Amino acid sequence: MCDEDDAIIVCAAFVIITTKKRKSSRKRRFWVRPSLQSRNRYSGSNLMEDLKKDDIDLLNLEYRCNGGFRNFFRMSESEFEYLLQKIGPKICKQNTNCRHAIPTKERLAVTLRFLCSRDSYHSLMYLFKISKQAISQIIPEVCDALIDTLQYYIKMPKTEAEWKAIAEDYYNRYRVVLVF
Repeated sequence: MCDEDDAIIVCAAFVIITTKKRKSSRKRRFWVRPSLQSRNRYSGSNLMEDLKKDDIDLLNLEYRCNGGFRNFFRMSESEFEYLLQKIGPKICKQNTNCRHAIPTKERLAVTLRFLCSRDSYHSLMYLFKISKQAISQIIPEVCDALIDTLQYYIKMPKTEAEWKAIAEDYYNRYRVVLVF
């Protein structure tokens, strides 16, 4: 009877061990989603170039201030370039042997689009051809860089009178009472 019990225990251990090995040796389905592999053709940089073309009136060859770039990012192209110049070194990443880094221009573009539209990471993934996992790292990094760089440009009210002036201005614009 003892030999039978030992055989059952050994068989059970064998089944458990082989099951764990199978689970741990499962291969990934793919390194990069097939829908994101077309990033070279349909990336955020190409999207920005198309939006810049919308801003130029081809008949009069003059700049339109209500074009696609401003509508998409809620800022002008020059303001975008200014921000990129300021925070570019802080958000720049190095290329590796395995893959190319996401350019700083696209990192800033994804973050600004998220901040101005509150699009989900999922919709940004399809728009910019960047994975959700990368976007979830990019947005906090760029926001931290924006805060570090622009903290001296932002003035917070220090007195009660300044807060009341802001509340009054807000009420005059939007007819909403701010409660402190």
